This record gives sequence, structure tokens and C-alpha cells, in this order.
Amino acid sequence: MKTSALKKMTSTAAAVLLTLAFAGQSLAAAAMFQDLSGTPAKDKIAQLQQRGVIHGVSDTQFMPNAAVTAAQAIQMFVNAFDLNIDLLRFVKAPQATDYFANANNDAWYANALIIAANNDIGLSPDLNPAKNWTREEFTHQLMLTIEKHSNLPLIKIMPVDIADSADFTNGYDGSIQRALVLHIASLDSDGKFHPAAGITRAEAAEMIYNALEYIAAHPAPAGGLQE
Repeated sequence: MKTSALKKMTSTAAAVLLTLAFAGQSLAAAAMFQDLSGTPAKDKIAQLQQRGVIHGVSDTQFMPNAAVTAAQAIQMFVNAFDLNIDLLRFVKAPQATDYFANANNDAWYANALIIAANNDIGLSPDLNPAKNWTREEFTHQLMLTIEKHSNLPLIKIMPVDIADSADFTNGYDGSIQRALVLHIASLDSDGKFHPAAGITRAEAAEMIYNALEYIAAHPAPAGGLQE
């Protein structure tokens, strides 16, 4: 009996460790990140950490200036917007490569990619999970995700003047405009968005926070456009 119970406990512990490994990062719920000094969004990052939306690379390190890969961004979206496949039933167990040819089914991000694909957030089948995303790529995908899975009110927007709008990739300008109007994203002091610059972990976290705050503060009306 004791041996059986011990095996069961060991098996359960192993399953928990495996689940944590899927995130690819150490959970840091108890400890505060120690490397956010001078990071403008440090309070927002701390709140997201407490909610379990973002995790550090260690218990105390967030690495706010590090790049964000596609896989990391998608994991953020899954966490932040509670995407899941709980109500879906599959003929066979899904694999990340069923949806993304460049994925690795044994990688930490595999489950997040499966969830994202089945929530139809507009990811390309050619997605490279290891690719560092730019500011425009992250913003575009973030807006597609929240507009698909959050019942945002429909609003008429007045386009924002963006000094470097000529640098946008075709098809991304609408998402960026909406993100700016809703105060999910922002321009620098020169009115530039820097679309081709790599997005940092701090910038990505701040946009996630702003998106969640907007969604919470603006429930969709029963119908019709807001004037």
C-alpha cells in the first residue's frame, strides 16, 4: 500500500514538473523580478506576474530588454486571454505540426501552438516559432487575438498620424492604428512606431496589460456602433 501510494505521488510530481516545462520558463509567482529597475512598465509587469500571465526566465529575472519569439508571444496570448481547447474533441491527439510545419512537437511551446491554432487567431501555417517578432508583428497578432476572442465594442476611429507609417508592412497598418487608438500601443516622442524593430519582453508585456485593462473597462454594448 505504501509503495503504491509513493509511486502515485512520484507520478503526480513528475506530471506537475512536465506541465511547468511546457511553459519553457520558471514560474515566479512568489518572488518579484529583480531586473526591472528603470523599466517604465515595471508595475504592469509585476501585476501580470502576480496574475500568472507572464513568467520570468528565472524566479527573479524577467529580462525586460530581451527579444520575444513567436512561440513566446503565442504563449503570452494563450495565458492572457485564457485560450483553451477544453470543449473540443479530437479523433486523434493533436500535434503542433498538424498546424505549423516548422514546429517541434516535443518543444515547450507545442501545447500553446495547438491551442492557438484551434482558436483561429490568424497565425500562418508557415509560422517559425523561433523567429523574433517585430513590433508590428506582435501588435498585429495581438489585435487579431483580442478582436477574435474578446467581445470588444465596435467604435469609429480617427486615424493617428504616425511619422513612420511608410515603413509598415502591407496589411498591418489597420491593426496598429486600432492598437494606438485604444491605447494598447503607443508612439515614441517623435511620433514613430518603429514597426520593424524587434519587440522586447517589457514592451510585449505592457501591451498585453493595456489590452486586458481595455477589455475589462469596455464591455461590448448590446449592439450598434459607438459614436
